[in-house]
Amino acid sequence: MIHENMVSGRKLEQEISEFMLELGIPAHLRGYQYLRSAIEMCTEDMELVGSVTKLLYPDLAKLYHTTDQKIERAIRNAIEVSWERGNGEMFERLFGYCNSPEYSRPTNSEYIATVADYIRLKYGLV
Repeated sequence: MIHENMVSGRKLEQEISEFMLELGIPAHLRGYQYLRSAIEMCTEDMELVGSVTKLLYPDLAKLYHTTDQKIERAIRNAIEVSWERGNGEMFERLFGYCNSPEYSRPTNSEYIATVADYIRLKYGLV
């Protein structure tokens, strides 16, 4: 859990939202909500990153009253949109390569883990 002197839940959600918009994920996509929740959950418990299909997607599916498959697909779509339209400099900083056609986009797990780790480090949640 997040310590009291760290970032409150509401503030964390706001920071993740702002960061996702900076990465180029439009807020109107269903995957935006799922991805924000996934990043928030992984920020609080990085072990979820190692079990995306077995733990994270099922937890999100319960939270949003949908299926694991729909969660995975919506997140993948949001990441694809982000990869195509997002901030190249930000991708370079986060992933070590830019979002250009010669590089394939990160997987859902890589994307979630990288962004969650960035947030954890930025706010001292490690």
